[in-house]
Amino acid sequence: MGYRIIDLETWERRELFKLYTTDLKIVMNMTVDIDVTNVIRYVKARGMRFYPTMMWLVSKIMNSHDEFRYRLNEAGELILWDYVSPSYTDFNPETGKFVKFITEYSEDLDEFHARAVADCAAHKWESGFLPDQPENFFDISCLPWTRYKSFDIQVSGGGERLFPVVVWGKYEEEGGRYVMPVTMNFHHAVGDGYHLCRFFEELKSEIERL
Repeated sequence: MGYRIIDLETWERRELFKLYTTDLKIVMNMTVDIDVTNVIRYVKARGMRFYPTMMWLVSKIMNSHDEFRYRLNEAGELILWDYVSPSYTDFNPETGKFVKFITEYSEDLDEFHARAVADCAAHKWESGFLPDQPENFFDISCLPWTRYKSFDIQVSGGGERLFPVVVWGKYEEEGGRYVMPVTMNFHHAVGDGYHLCRFFEELKSEIERL
C-alpha cells in the first residue's frame, strides 16, 4: 500500500486544485443508465454474485486513472495511491442493518470476487463502519430497491475529501435489456467533467468485455 507525494508547486493542476479546495469547493455528480445485461448473464453462467462483480468492474476503472487515486493525507499533502480498494456497504435483510468495510482490490476478477464473498460472510452480523480500515479507498454503495433517476450524496469535509463515491440502484428490464442507474460523485479539484464522463463510457466497455 504505497503512494507518492505530489509537488503542488510543479503539479500541472495546482491552480485548479487550490481553487476547488478553497474558494470554490465543487463536487460533481452524474447519474447514467447503464446496460448491465452482460453482467447478469456472466454471473449467472459462472455461479457468481452481481454485487462483487460490479464492484470489481468499477474498481478496475478507479485504478486505471490517477484522477481517482488522489487523496490528502493527515499532513495535508496531496498523494497518489499506487492502488485503491472499494469501501462498501453490505446490507443484512435479516437485521435491517448495514456494515461497511474494505475488500482489497485485485486485478483478477475471480480473486477479488472470492475475497468479497468471504468478507461479506465474515462480517454478516456486524453493523456500522468497521474500525482500522486501510486509507487507500474509494466509496461504493448500492440502493437495490429503487431504480432512481438521480441520486446526490455530498461528502462534507471542507473540500479535503477527494475520494470518489459510486452508487447504483435497482436494475430493471427495458426493451429486452437490463438497465441500472449508476451515480458517481467526483471532486472537481482532481478532475473535470471529461474524467467523470469517461468513467461511464469505460464502465460500459468493461461490461461488454466480460
